[in-house]
Amino acid sequence: MSEYSALPVPPMSIRFDQGAGTLSPEGPTLTRRMSDLEGLFRDSEAWAAAVADGDPIVYSVVSSPVPEIDRELPQSITTIQPGTTAGELWMTKGHQHPNHQGEIYLCISGHGGLLMFDGTETRWVDMTPGTIGYMPPGWAHRSINVGDEPYSFLAVYPGGAGHDYGWVLEHGMGQRVLAGADGLDFVNYVEG
Repeated sequence: MSEYSALPVPPMSIRFDQGAGTLSPEGPTLTRRMSDLEGLFRDSEAWAAAVADGDPIVYSVVSSPVPEIDRELPQSITTIQPGTTAGELWMTKGHQHPNHQGEIYLCISGHGGLLMFDGTETRWVDMTPGTIGYMPPGWAHRSINVGDEPYSFLAVYPGGAGHDYGWVLEHGMGQRVLAGADGLDFVNYVEG
């Protein structure tokens, strides 16, 4: 029997529209513009120029109504637009979970990747439709669009894990991912 006297959310079905990249019923939607990514791109002048030149939408996150609280499993669909800023591929802010817990992403469309960093070691997981990427507890993670079309993925995560975006600003991600002449170039995060 549940320890809850009243369940936070009732049992439900959530409709996933793969083509539209939506969830129904829909919870909060978050839109991140270039101006929201201050301090994350290696070339701050190119970042400022992109903000001044229309402040494009870099990614959006559509959530289900499942709350981000202990014992719940919220879901969201993130869509990252294709693009580069001074050669650095467009990405999410990236975060660490203060309450170290695992998370999974399922690639829905496009081509992207998961950059993970535990403070010492960096790992990359290539994401194409049907790929499930697993982030173990204690690894900061960032998603990156490496293709020329929008990259979308479904995330499922423990509601009580939290999101620490400041950790990435302070510690970086170990490496940066750039668009190279023959694919991807991985460069040192600090020197990149």
